[in-house]
Amino acid sequence: MTMRITRTKALAKCAFAIAAFFALVLQPAGGQNNNAKSSPAAKVPSNGAVDDVTKSSASDVARTLRTAAEALGLARWSGVGGQRLPEVDVINTMEMWGSGTTYAPGPSDKPGEPRLAFKTEYHAAIGYNPPAMRVELTRTVSGAPQHTIEVVRDNFAWDESEIGAGLIPGKGVATPTMAAVSIRQLQLWTLPYGVIKAAVAAGDKAKLSTEKGATVISFPLSGQLADVIVRATLDPQNEIAKVETRAENPALADLNTETEYSDYADHGEIATDVKSPGHIVRKQGGHLLLDIKVKMLDANNPYLVFPVPQNVKMAAAH
Repeated sequence: MTMRITRTKALAKCAFAIAAFFALVLQPAGGQNNNAKSSPAAKVPSNGAVDDVTKSSASDVARTLRTAAEALGLARWSGVGGQRLPEVDVINTMEMWGSGTTYAPGPSDKPGEPRLAFKTEYHAAIGYNPPAMRVELTRTVSGAPQHTIEVVRDNFAWDESEIGAGLIPGKGVATPTMAAVSIRQLQLWTLPYGVIKAAVAAGDKAKLSTEKGATVISFPLSGQLADVIVRATLDPQNEIAKVETRAENPALADLNTETEYSDYADHGEIATDVKSPGHIVRKQGGHLLLDIKVKMLDANNPYLVFPVPQNVKMAAAH
């Protein structure tokens, strides 16, 4: 009974987020202007720039998010049987493959020297309803491959010895890693697609500013990440070029990250017009964490599931 109620609440939250996306982002700009309360400070300058955070209105933010969503291919018109349907958020699940370098966490073993770097194959399975992410890393360590699988779903985090581990007796091992929930959730919501979804969910807490000629969207995250502020910088093509996160609580310094995205293109094996960054560089606390080139993206809503093993649920309950 408890699980049914929890699922019902989760579905309600998802429905609210989708409704917010329709209302704030995907309606025509004219409709947004008509519904917005106007004031001298809320009007957009004639050149489209917003000089500071205090001059951004809800309609400014909605218009910017809509433009960024369209630049990624996140929102589009679609039709069934010749009938034109409203713009929708087309990405709920996706997979990304890449290769490059990952770095050992924590300080270097030798002061003044860079942290250990590993040649890495990267595969991420991503879902936003429910919010979940499975990251497979195959690192070359001392000439030998080392395979890890890190998973997060909602407020559960665990490592898998193989995909689906711990769901069937005798099939692999699922190791609870509840301390990693926040940092793994952060990876999901700082992807370009997650940034737009989270900014929409932030509602009137999302603000705009202009820094060095670039548009910056700032907003707080929620839930487990409620202490984290996100700053997303757009490039001239309205694609998300940089995402910075800062935790207000000094004890959460590991949530202070910076991720740069570049070389956007349709990396799908089957063209979908959904763009993904071709190069991702992530830092944590100013130190390099990941530097990969994206090989392929499947944004055709692949069938992905992230069931939580029973032993992980039990660990979270204690």
